Amino acid sequence: MNFEYLRPIAVILLAATLSVGQQPSPTPRPSPAPDDVVRITTNLVQVDAVVTDGNEKAVTDLKPEEIEIYEDNRSQKITNFAYVRNDAGSRTQPQSATNRNAPPVRLLPQDVRRTIALVVDDLGLSFQSISQVRSGLKKFVDSQMQDGDLVAIIRTSGGIGALQQFTADKRQLYAAIEQIRWYAAGRSGASPWTAIKPATPGRFGEELDAKSDELDQFRDDVLAVGTLGAIRYVITGLRELPGRKSLLLISDGFRITAEEKITRTMELSTTSRSDRTLQRLHQLVDEASRASVVIDTINAASLQTSPVMTAEDAIGSRSSDQLVQSMIDRSFTNSDRQTGLDYLAQQTGGIAVRSTNDLAGGIKRIMTQPGYYLIGYRPNDATFDLRTGRRTFHHLTLKVKRPGKFNVRMRTGFFGITDNEAASATSGSARDQIVRALVSPFGSAGVPVKLTSLFANDANGGSVMRSLLHVDGSALTFSDEPDDWHQAQFDVVGVTFGADGTILDQVSRVDRLRVRGEAYRYVLKAGFVYVLVVPVKKPGPYQLRVAIRDQSSGRIGASSEFVEVPDLKKHRLELSGVFLNGASTENSRSERTERDDALNVDPANSAAVRNFRAGQTIRYSYVIYNARLDHATGQPNLQVQMRILRGSEAVFTGRVQPFILNNPPDITRLSAASSIRLGADLSPGEYALQVIVTDLAQPTKPIQASQWIDFEIVK
Repeated sequence: MNFEYLRPIAVILLAATLSVGQQPSPTPRPSPAPDDVVRITTNLVQVDAVVTDGNEKAVTDLKPEEIEIYEDNRSQKITNFAYVRNDAGSRTQPQSATNRNAPPVRLLPQDVRRTIALVVDDLGLSFQSISQVRSGLKKFVDSQMQDGDLVAIIRTSGGIGALQQFTADKRQLYAAIEQIRWYAAGRSGASPWTAIKPATPGRFGEELDAKSDELDQFRDDVLAVGTLGAIRYVITGLRELPGRKSLLLISDGFRITAEEKITRTMELSTTSRSDRTLQRLHQLVDEASRASVVIDTINAASLQTSPVMTAEDAIGSRSSDQLVQSMIDRSFTNSDRQTGLDYLAQQTGGIAVRSTNDLAGGIKRIMTQPGYYLIGYRPNDATFDLRTGRRTFHHLTLKVKRPGKFNVRMRTGFFGITDNEAASATSGSARDQIVRALVSPFGSAGVPVKLTSLFANDANGGSVMRSLLHVDGSALTFSDEPDDWHQAQFDVVGVTFGADGTILDQVSRVDRLRVRGEAYRYVLKAGFVYVLVVPVKKPGPYQLRVAIRDQSSGRIGASSEFVEVPDLKKHRLELSGVFLNGASTENSRSERTERDDALNVDPANSAAVRNFRAGQTIRYSYVIYNARLDHATGQPNLQVQMRILRGSEAVFTGRVQPFILNNPPDITRLSAASSIRLGADLSPGEYALQVIVTDLAQPTKPIQASQWIDFEIVK
């Protein structure tokens, strides 16, 4: 393998691409196949249910005649019945422990076995709980993630930028975990237990203390609404994914008042002071049902040992009787906070885990459910009262007629609105559609797009994210014009988010693509590429998000890309992104014209798409930063190695070779390039090319840096 000096990676558009403006970039995400886990129409109400026996063992052999389903206490005739097995339940082998030098596994839709949204309620987590939650999540990512898992870690305080793409990339999940911090303005203080306040002296002290407690409760209610709003936002995104999804809420909990507890029979007082929390809970239950989302909960406060006193307690101004009463009140308050978590789990068919200090174990218990029943019935006219326009909440209950004790977990109700009505009510304007696609953690594929974003650094310009966005031209609507001209007009919105969820850069514009003749037919066949160069002011993890909307059809494509920008000022060995494209198998360039290049070269070989064939030669390049100088020679002493991986398995491992220095102008930025011929026996599928660089000039022990890029082998 020979290396020669190249200029630091530049944005290169191959002849087989077309550059249109300087626009922001999205990532590819295939649209999931439709999956009717839960349906609510005028002709069918279908729900899912988990049934266990008295020992909490799953019951998988029930027959339709052994169950009864009720809507508002009226028995319904079952028309659809099936048991759906969860393949993930039998897969007990987790992935190997986290290896930062291992490329992530890129999953295809058919490979996904579990979709898990881990929602960390930092609006309602104490300082003590935060550290326990971070440790538990790292343990889950390290040792409990399984092949086929798509996971997102989401903070309720983080805004839309904190909504990570669902991923199997442990780097991205670790970056999300590192952003979990104590939210000082949240519902919980340093301890998960309510602090004892100093007693207010004077004649009206008790009355003033009561007023203060009431204000604290009002504040908690407002923050609880914020938590529920974040959960609702995630549920909206989960609706786009197929199958039955799990949303796990990790929180110190929130209270439901005595009046709110009546909601389990839906006989609420509309004048309740905490009605705002209640209404959000009702909406969440309904939306979770329509999106086939089960909400499980873990009380993070249970990870703590309940103390007799805490450092926050002000006990000097209280008598012994007052202290005893304060401790009793605190116990009731902490118990009440569990009711909100219990309610969400109970109403959506989930599990509420409490009284455990093993968060990872709680997650494992929740995620290893063997399957569920799909049960459907035909509703009567009263369910969807179109005449009066009143859309009431309908209760669902399920009874098992087989002898014995059984526990049923299912959704407990829905509003009398069909799925189509609910979808049309939220369709909104073109701008609203773009915003929803942009902020969705799952992307959109009405216009297929593929994003490649690479970190690079220049001595003068600093760090940048260089991105190639491939857009499927056939998904755009072109209008015909004279002289064989064709034009498509589309909206483009792009946003760059920092690790804390803040918007760093944004672009919004209307653009057009106007082409003619062979170029038009080429765009329909091969698509085109946007090039985006985003300056990065400071190191850290970033997300690029872009939405493109075809103005004529209203189709939207959206995606995001995760990029981790290293801190080169720390003088650690680092690598740029890997620029990968295919070498042509056609005749030599000298025998072809530039027009031949533009129209005949397979566009799939480009760095923006990276679809190659077995036996094809591919080229790759990258830049090595901060290589140390050997004390004896005054030169870098580096070794390089390349691997081809499929999943976590190496299908080819190249020889370890010395890096050949070729008189570079900047010793801190060493450019390298090479090529490799793919094996003719490689089967079609997703692969990754990994580059590993070892610095042998480190005086104590060698230092390694690794980078990779995914590609696909096609037939």
